[in-house]
Parts: sequence; structure tokens; C-alpha cells
Amino acid sequence: MVPALTSLIAASLAFVGTHFALSHPLRAPLVRVLGATGFMLVYSLVAFACLGWMAWAFRAVPPQFLGGSGVAGWIVASLLTLLASVLLIGSFARNPALPAPGAERLAATREPTGAFAVTRHPMMWSFAFWALAHIALWWSWRTNVVAIAVITLALLGAHLQDRKKAALMGEAWVTWEARTSYWPRVTALPRAGLLPWLLGTALWLAATYGHVHAAGVPAGLWRWVG
Repeated sequence: MVPALTSLIAASLAFVGTHFALSHPLRAPLVRVLGATGFMLVYSLVAFACLGWMAWAFRAVPPQFLGGSGVAGWIVASLLTLLASVLLIGSFARNPALPAPGAERLAATREPTGAFAVTRHPMMWSFAFWALAHIALWWSWRTNVVAIAVITLALLGAHLQDRKKAALMGEAWVTWEARTSYWPRVTALPRAGLLPWLLGTALWLAATYGHVHAAGVPAGLWRWVG
């Protein structure tokens, strides 16, 4: 188990490390040398190679059961994945961080609505909540390693995105930061909007229903209803 787990840790470090390196310090010089299209090709190849290594290493680690956190852990995990689904759906509506030439600066000057009333990084937090849900279950070391990598990539990536957008957009992004929160505001969850809640709940039900077929373990509502 130890060599396989070491390989998974190395793959996870490579996935996270290459993402940050290519997204920040190496991006500008590589774009100058390779051009925008060439850079995106290299970026994609590296990302898929590291992701493939992670998947291969994950399967190589025996699914050692850590004991689990019982019913309480499943309740926490279910709530976190539901929230992750709502934030993920909500992140596609009027997001100033998404690539939209000419639109992102205008979007950053408006009052935050929907999922952005909860956090200015709803997509990143959706990934982080998904990962935290798996750690809360305390299921296996291989799951925890991948979850920690996802949390690091999502939350540190969100912080670095703030710095990059501030440099690119100036006062518009500074204004957006002042109106929004990096950390999710629990009291603002009702403001995420009816449509994100409906679609997010549907996504959550579908994903947790599929979990038993993909992982052999019933999850979410289906753990008690199915």
C-alpha cells in the first residue's frame, strides 16, 4: 500500500504544482514563446497527464477503510455536497471571473446577486465543499489525499485568482472584492436564487444516485431512501 499511496501523493502534488506554475509564474513567458494556442495545448497536455497519473495511482491504492464517521459524517457530507451543487450551478450566472471579453469589467461593477452574494468564488468553493465532504466521511487514505489536493487547488487558486484579476482589471475588481466575500456567507445562502437551488438540488440528486453505481456506496438522500 505504501508505494502506491506515495505515487498518489506524488501525482497529486504534480497536478496541483503544475497547475499553479503554468497558471501564474510560467504563463507569460510560455505564451511569449509558444503563443496563446501553443500554451493552452501544453497546459492541457500537462493537466491531463497529471490527472491520468492521479487516476491510475488512485486505483492502485487498496481502498483501505479508515472506520468512517458514521451517520453524523454522512449528514455533514450530504449537506456539503448539496451546497456544492447549488454553488456550482450558480457560478455560471453573471460571473466576472469567467472569460468574457468586454463583459467581465461590467459584471464586476454590479451588486453581487445569486451565488455571488454567498462568495465571489462559488465554483471554487463547490469543489472545496465536495472534497471536504469526502474527508468528513473519513473513508480511506486514497480519498483523503485526492480531497486535500482538490481543496488546495480550489482555495489557493481562488486567492491567486483575486490577485491576478486585481492586476488585470484594477479598480473594477477592487470594487467587486469590497462587495463580495472570499469566505462563504452562510446567512446569504437563501439569496443564491430559486433556480440555482432547484437545478443544484437536481444535480445533487442525480450525482448521489450515480454514486452507488460508480463507487458501490449509496450517498446523499439515497443512503436513507434507496
